Amino acid sequence: MIKHKDQRVGVFIDVQNMYYSAKNLFNSKVDFGNILETAVAGRKLIRAIAYVVRATGEEQPFFEALYQRGLETKERELQVFDSGAKKADWDVGMAVDAIRIGEILDVVVLVSGDGDFVELVEYLKHHGRQVEAIAFGGTTSSKLRAAVDDFIDLSEDKDKYLVKMRPKNRPPAAAPQLPQIHPTQPPQQPQPPRPPQAQRQSQPPRQPQRQQLRGGNRPPQKRTPPKFKFMK
Repeated sequence: MIKHKDQRVGVFIDVQNMYYSAKNLFNSKVDFGNILETAVAGRKLIRAIAYVVRATGEEQPFFEALYQRGLETKERELQVFDSGAKKADWDVGMAVDAIRIGEILDVVVLVSGDGDFVELVEYLKHHGRQVEAIAFGGTTSSKLRAAVDDFIDLSEDKDKYLVKMRPKNRPPAAAPQLPQIHPTQPPQQPQPPRPPQAQRQSQPPRQPQRQQLRGGNRPPQKRTPPKFKFMK
């Protein structure tokens, strides 16, 4: 199959198919930026459209991420029927756009593994378009792989096309408890036990007991030293 830089390329991405394929097969998310780069393969990109479903209203950051990667987004609300059944697919919308925009394209790239696109592939090839498909081999219809001119299996390079999902409600790993080090302060040496003498000195000194003098509490008399005579 021929690929050259002058080919005009249109990329049509079935986001729901890619999202659930990556989640169920590898518990991962899809890197749509790398998928778009692989789909274009250095050729002239005319249109790149990602078809998404708005289910909870919390998908806006994801839609903005697609836009930042150069993808135009088309949104559709999740349909809920009275029976409780839900429907959220873009098969008809993608097919209509591929036929309409395909009139000015040389190559149509379908990023999906859905076998419902086999008839679309046959129609486009009948009208002279080169049709390529990009998807995960494990969830791709064998009829779709046989119908397209070229098929790229994203599973063969998971590191490039997948982003690991972060587990929910998983507490962050606790940081190891390291001892605090103070290099400016020398380590303190343990104090030796105090000797018994020091322990006695720490007690308050005893008051000396006053001896009781004879004769009651009479104060002592002052004595004068005896006088000595010196012989000449």
